[in-house]
Amino acid sequence: MPDPGTVVVTATGDGTYTQQITTATHTLLADEPIAAGGADAGPNPYELLLASLGSCTAITLRMYADRKGIPLTRATIRLRHDRIHARDCEDCETEIGLLSRITREIELEGELDDEQRAKLMVIADKCPVHRTLSSEIVIETQETAH
Repeated sequence: MPDPGTVVVTATGDGTYTQQITTATHTLLADEPIAAGGADAGPNPYELLLASLGSCTAITLRMYADRKGIPLTRATIRLRHDRIHARDCEDCETEIGLLSRITREIELEGELDDEQRAKLMVIADKCPVHRTLSSEIVIETQETAH
């Protein structure tokens, strides 16, 4: 098992694209759908990315609500990834070509007033995964000896 904070991804050998994802305490599969030549043995990489953002959003909302005594009973997050033309995005720095867009819908349940709902929606944008995806990211790649 990898050290805490490390994720290891390895082909399972059970399908063309099936990957085993291992953390210090969990194992799951990722794959491509059958239509893309995979075995559909798990979520595809973009579904996993959306799941990371959605779960982080829901956890952040729960933590904030608990800390502030806000009567949030449940948050349901629905996410979708697509690509749009940069010229169709008014608030984007990129002006040419395509860019990724994630749409996130948040359903808040509980006896919440308008002020609590508004504050929770602001807090949703402060989840750590949202901040990571919205920031400049440096990915350093190197080959390791085997």
